[in-house]
Amino acid sequence: MGHSGARIPHVASRRRLTIQGCPTDLEPYTVSGEDCVMKAMIVREAGGPFTLDEREIPEPGPGEIRIKVEACGICHSDAFVKFGQFPGLELPRAPGHEVAGVVDALGDGVDAFGVGHRVGVGWHGGHCFKCNSCRRGDFINCGNAKIAGISYDGGYQEYMVCPWEAAARVPDELSPVEAAPLLCAGITTYNALRNSGARPGDLVAVQGVGGLGHLAIQFSNRMGFRTVAVSGGKDKEQLARDLGAHEYIDSKSDDEVAELQRLGGANLILATAPNGKAIEGIMNGLHGRGKLMLVAAAPDPISINAFAMLSGKMLHGWPSGTAVDSEDTMSFAAFAHVRPQIERFPLEAANEAFAKVMENTIRFRAVLDMASYAA
Repeated sequence: MGHSGARIPHVASRRRLTIQGCPTDLEPYTVSGEDCVMKAMIVREAGGPFTLDEREIPEPGPGEIRIKVEACGICHSDAFVKFGQFPGLELPRAPGHEVAGVVDALGDGVDAFGVGHRVGVGWHGGHCFKCNSCRRGDFINCGNAKIAGISYDGGYQEYMVCPWEAAARVPDELSPVEAAPLLCAGITTYNALRNSGARPGDLVAVQGVGGLGHLAIQFSNRMGFRTVAVSGGKDKEQLARDLGAHEYIDSKSDDEVAELQRLGGANLILATAPNGKAIEGIMNGLHGRGKLMLVAAAPDPISINAFAMLSGKMLHGWPSGTAVDSEDTMSFAAFAHVRPQIERFPLEAANEAFAKVMENTIRFRAVLDMASYAA
């Protein structure tokens, strides 16, 4: 991976010094005391707005790295922080688990990364290495797992600190705003598809053409699957085909199950739209031993006809993945030309961007772009 130290105005060394009373790891040069302060958009109380806060730039502790944030995507899951809904959440908190930036300081004992390395942080924000799941290498199911932007402050700020194991290397071919959504929507769809058991040439239906689905269609096409996009309305057909769908089914005007069965039945259906009724309706589009994979959490329950499953059909959930899975996602996206469609906002516009995400009017990922909007 190439380094990109030129992307930041200053970088850190292992040397410690104090600048006008502010302890820092930065190389010594003349600065004002304001250089110790950063901007952050935080949630102070459940249901309240994101508010602009000025706070000291955090110092990395042992086993941690500090990242100068260049971009942070906004996800529906940031609502857990916005509305105080995640168990054990402590406020105030800066959300954000789609973070792309540059390492600018290292805590003691960190040798996996260096200052100037381009990195990203996704939902999986660290693991303990000690629990039974970790001892088996199943880090995503760590009993003491951390979540970026929930367990600690995330990317809605100019600098963030995270455990080193939460960081993924970002390829030079991806800009920060391209990399950020791949650390959530990207890894969620790519990692599910590559672990689905589907083989090149298999019929893969992507249910939903949205924040997850528009990336899933691209990944499915590049992996060699016969890709079918399923969404409501003719207005998304051309977009779906431009993204790589070989077939398009309009679930509003067509019988999606009959259409999938006409094509031979889906070996895999990737459910990317969080709608329990829609997922129920498409399940019979599987062939006899097909698999439906859930990567979006529908708030409403899903009913299953047990008799129809006896042919060998499977319903399978899949988590996003760890940092190394994020690296694989970004590497594949870089060489296979998979890119998110984004809308950019300055950090201070987090409230506007979040509202558009929740209203489903973003096409298709909202990104706080700290690098482009920096003063």
